[in-house]
Amino acid sequence: MSDPTDAPDAPQRGEGPHRSGFVTLIGQPNVGKSTLLNRLLGQKLAITSNRPQTTRNRIPGVLTRGDAQIVLVDTPGLHDARRALNSFMVDVAHDAMWETDAVALLVEAGISKAGRVGISDLVRDLLATLGESGKPVFLVLNKIDRIETPQLLPIIDAWKDVHPFAGIVPVSALKGHNLDGLVDALVGVLPEGPPLYPEDALTDLPERFIAAEIIREKAFRLLGEEVPYAIAVTIEEWQDRSMAGRIHIGALIHVERESQKSIVIGRGGRMIKDIGTRARRDLERMLGTAVDLRLFVRVEKGWTRSAKGLRKLGYHSREDREGERTP
Repeated sequence: MSDPTDAPDAPQRGEGPHRSGFVTLIGQPNVGKSTLLNRLLGQKLAITSNRPQTTRNRIPGVLTRGDAQIVLVDTPGLHDARRALNSFMVDVAHDAMWETDAVALLVEAGISKAGRVGISDLVRDLLATLGESGKPVFLVLNKIDRIETPQLLPIIDAWKDVHPFAGIVPVSALKGHNLDGLVDALVGVLPEGPPLYPEDALTDLPERFIAAEIIREKAFRLLGEEVPYAIAVTIEEWQDRSMAGRIHIGALIHVERESQKSIVIGRGGRMIKDIGTRARRDLERMLGTAVDLRLFVRVEKGWTRSAKGLRKLGYHSREDREGERTP
């Protein structure tokens, strides 16, 4: 699943101790968390779109270099949760924050003419919680490619008074600016220890999960305003036909209403064919082999609004996840 982006150069291990640990990427929707994760890894792992709330689960990506290994955990964007699915996403983000060694809070670099930075109530509440946790928190000022260089220092100065950050790091995830500096800063607060994953590991997520996310990404990018948020994807069939040099994948695209099903299928089946064609290309890059992809659409009435609907489509609540960890 290669992507035309470059990961930070990997320095060789020096005389100092090896460090390893987990860092949560957190922030509001569309601040660039998934783009940053993909850029740091040099491969596309987290799906992206220009729509908010694309990420729904925690997406761990393993960044290995000579002196350290960081597991970067992408999370859903923080927002006001009004439906069961939205509450699930916010819970995932908050839970991931507590389970890591450090937190990287992403915000868009910007400042008013009065020299003030815009801080939402969600971010203020988050910083208050993080302050109580004692975890090192880095402020990552993303999208610096959109501002003039003289504006950067006033932005950094304005944020210094907001919270005792472990560091403030300006970056451009899209352009790849200062990513080495960000990685160096994160490595500096990780505990000493051996690598947590093999050197060539990218993630601990199963291929089926990533495949479902790829299909959902194509639907997000191709469909209209409301339909993408009612979509979930499950993999129903996965046959590795090694002798034939291909993998057969059967997937279900779930929607909430019959009218949405018609939109996903499209006139003459054109939309679902387009989704499948684009998804298959990414799947073949990821899996390194030919893919036969068959897509079907099924109506799951009101699934985004009920805990039962979420569980049925693989979105397990905090209580479910805690129950799974209980011996």
